[in-house]
Amino acid sequence: MARHRVVVLGGGFGGLYCVQALRHADVDVTLVDKRNFHLFQPLLYQVATGSLSPGEIASPLRSVLSRQRNTRVLLGEAVDLDPARKALILTDGEVPYDTLIVAAGARDAWFGHDDWEQHAAPLKTIEEATRIRHRILFAFEAAEREHDPEARRHWLTFIVVGAGPTGVELAGALGEIANDTLKHDFRSIDPTQARILLVEGASRVLPSYPEDLSKKAEASLIRLGVRPYVGVKVVGIDESGVTVEHGDHQTERFPARTVIWTAGVRASEFGEILAKRADAKLEKGGRVAVSPDLSLPGHPEIFVIGDLAYYADAQGRPLPGVAQVAMQQGSYVSRAIRLRLRSAQKYPPFRYHDRGDLAVIGRAAAVARIGRLHLSGFLAWLIWLFVHLMYLVEFSNRLLVFVQWGFLYLTFNRGARLITGAEGREKP
Repeated sequence: MARHRVVVLGGGFGGLYCVQALRHADVDVTLVDKRNFHLFQPLLYQVATGSLSPGEIASPLRSVLSRQRNTRVLLGEAVDLDPARKALILTDGEVPYDTLIVAAGARDAWFGHDDWEQHAAPLKTIEEATRIRHRILFAFEAAEREHDPEARRHWLTFIVVGAGPTGVELAGALGEIANDTLKHDFRSIDPTQARILLVEGASRVLPSYPEDLSKKAEASLIRLGVRPYVGVKVVGIDESGVTVEHGDHQTERFPARTVIWTAGVRASEFGEILAKRADAKLEKGGRVAVSPDLSLPGHPEIFVIGDLAYYADAQGRPLPGVAQVAMQQGSYVSRAIRLRLRSAQKYPPFRYHDRGDLAVIGRAAAVARIGRLHLSGFLAWLIWLFVHLMYLVEFSNRLLVFVQWGFLYLTFNRGARLITGAEGREKP
């Protein structure tokens, strides 16, 4: 009798945790991803700001799963689904399944302004992180060669759109680059004069965090030279800057040559395939509505987890698209599959256990919510370091990142300050 075939689409947090949790199950697992590595997205901003190299936050999937004998990894892009035949359609073939777990993640959302993408750099992939690194470092190089004071100010103005955790962490890192890392590296410019703006539509930075932590995060940002602009709506982005609208409908223009977008995400386009082929219901942001056991209504053999899944908690609030949600859902689905194979008994509904929120704002500065406990400063920073190190998939990556962070803490030096790619040959 053939073993039960489990196909997992996506090697992010949810997909990889699910696969690893099935290591001892009596099933054949196939992990399909269009990239050959698992990316630790919470540290992408450190690649974008030169603290870490891409290989230090990414782990080859085949290496991670090499000892898991019931699992194979396929490099491929899913483009369709045939629920009747139970087949996942790839660009160059198909993969049959008995159970399908869709963990396809999310993509950047531009809120109806897709043209902004050519001017504002998003931060979701390794390639985007290295492009941002290029733009940041190249801006200082261009300012060094610029003789016109006004044009120099434009090069030295950096705008981060979106003050969620990624935006706050990125803006804080930019402040450290300007005030510490590059402080003595140039002769014609003073990097500490760089202007860093953090633009947010909500009334405060880190709007999903408790208000007291938002205030402490804002104070830490200001100490690093970051200027938060909250309660404003971005209405225009072009090659020369950003236009925002205040609550009184007055507009303001910020000239800048470097704009970074961290304002929002939209669920993977595979959700639209699920809606078309399996009658899935799409909620806000393109997320797929799932049953209490995270399966697709009408298709108990298809599970949807992670950023793509729309699942409300006991208070009716949708779960956030963060790593800890995806990891818990991946582990839950692995247990549900094992129970299904043993009996017809239904697994209890998924329950999310909120372990808190963490955001780092710079050297020895962070905010943390752990249950009812609110922390800030050095202790919160130590907790942030420990948690992020432990969540890195491979031990070698943990060791490398630990060494890099220790070196950065002692010297302020960012060892991956490289301008790479064809863009590096551009003229100011």
